[in-house]
Amino acid sequence: MAPADGPRDLRRRRSLLLSPVIRFFGGKGGVGKTTLAAAFALRQAERGTRTLVVSTDPAHSLGDVLLASLADTPREVLPGLWAAEISGEEQASRRVAEVAEDARHAVPREVLPAVERHLARAASSPGTVESALLDRLTDLTEQVGTRWDLLVVDSAPTGHMVRLLSLPTLLTPWIEGLARQRERARNADRLVAGMSGDAADDPDPLLRRLHVRRDRMERMARRLRAEALVHLVVVPEHLALAETLRAADTLADAGLPLGAVLVNRVVPDEETGVLAGRRDQQQEVLLRLKERFADAGLVRVPLLAGTLAGAAELAVLGTVFDGAGGTLAG
Repeated sequence: MAPADGPRDLRRRRSLLLSPVIRFFGGKGGVGKTTLAAAFALRQAERGTRTLVVSTDPAHSLGDVLLASLADTPREVLPGLWAAEISGEEQASRRVAEVAEDARHAVPREVLPAVERHLARAASSPGTVESALLDRLTDLTEQVGTRWDLLVVDSAPTGHMVRLLSLPTLLTPWIEGLARQRERARNADRLVAGMSGDAADDPDPLLRRLHVRRDRMERMARRLRAEALVHLVVVPEHLALAETLRAADTLADAGLPLGAVLVNRVVPDEETGVLAGRRDQQQEVLLRLKERFADAGLVRVPLLAGTLAGAAELAVLGTVFDGAGGTLAG
């Protein structure tokens, strides 16, 4: 259950209406995006914001970072902080089963075995898994503003994240095309039924599902553009820099808003010895990042000791977001 609202909570919730309430953390594998997403989510929860953090990364390390056992259904792991790990494969299997059930009531019995074989193959295809993952993420997004104030998404590595964020716009015309084809088939059935004297016009569950899905994708696409920010996480190394620059360009081309970029594991100025040499190597990358992301903003996250797991260590890490600017601090 969500905590009761006090006057301070209500003021905080109203202020969030002016801020992006959906935050994606993405980047090259191994740069620390899960840890930073969890630390950011915890920091917002500590400030009185009902926060849900979810992982869409197949590798799923969010539970390890939070020291909690997670599943598809969000659970409160700390006061004001809920967490979940979404399995695209499980969501795809569930969705295909629902479509198969609709098909049993909507397609001729003689073609049903072929339809079921096709659906069984589709359940494991990458496109179906990503689409089903988006469906579940849409479910959770639609509860932002009622059950939660803020949704933080620990995304899959960069390429997968960009595809997932682009899916609502890509899927809408495809679903619309399927609906038109289904409508034409229904019209032909009605014509034949009328000629034979059988004017029955039973509801079509497949067509209804297509219309519902199209409307949801349209709402999701609008919400991503109006209420979401993508925070790219990068370490100050040339390989990670190149992928981050490509991701930023792809997000801009797709019309998706870019928030502050997080530069993780920056060697502090006071370090000496081997780390001092590494710090010098980081300066060129930091300079390029500063030039490229001057508008979005740049947040440096220092190299810290410890495992950076559990509430205590994440709370310390979360303080780097204080004063980081409206595009990140919330």
